[in-house]
Amino acid sequence: MDGMKILHPPPSDPATNPPVGPLVDTTPRPLPARIPHKGRSVDLEPLHVRHADELFAAAQSDTSAAGWAYLGYGPFADAAAMRSFVGGFATTHDPMAWAIRPHRTGTADGWLTLMEIHAAHAHIEIGNIWFSPRMQRTRAATEAMFLLMRHAMEDLGYRRLTWKCNALNAPSIRAAHRLGFTYEGTLRDLLVVKGRARSTAWFSILAEEWPAVAARIHAWLDDNNFAPDGTAKRSLGS
Repeated sequence: MDGMKILHPPPSDPATNPPVGPLVDTTPRPLPARIPHKGRSVDLEPLHVRHADELFAAAQSDTSAAGWAYLGYGPFADAAAMRSFVGGFATTHDPMAWAIRPHRTGTADGWLTLMEIHAAHAHIEIGNIWFSPRMQRTRAATEAMFLLMRHAMEDLGYRRLTWKCNALNAPSIRAAHRLGFTYEGTLRDLLVVKGRARSTAWFSILAEEWPAVAARIHAWLDDNNFAPDGTAKRSLGS
């Protein structure tokens, strides 16, 4: 290991020897609350067992079950199995889950969570994201994620927002880049999920990066960027 260096070392306090990180606000951040969030194209509702039937109906168009391939749960064989899972998932505080209700459909079409909540370190993650086929690649999908990202970084004041996914999950990796996350690296063979080895790709947004990220997403979500059929006029990645 002698002579090996980190290619991009983190910031350090120039007044220290040996170097340590800069001083930060050590105030613990608030924990997320189980409250709704409303957007222009979508509402987020604290997940509840009453959402289960709509969620199961939304899942039925995923005939290949591809949407569940990288999650630690699903697909669900029947409505009772979905209801049992949602009933438990809705009660956890980390992850804390919201059902996603796009205005165009009026039904619960997916869920997402805030998780890995480290209030003392001001670090939080957005994850456990499941979009039914009718939600994928829509304005509502992007806005749903943005609502929780903004809540974490602005309302709660977290310093670090992370995104992680199976390193083979190309759609999730593309989404992380579109949303403005920075790739940090891949932890090899980190987990076993559904009996298979999982390497995990990590991404982050830091507090000082958030204003520019938020402005870009906010501009993309503007009504003027969408045709009457809901199609975006320009890509978020552009």
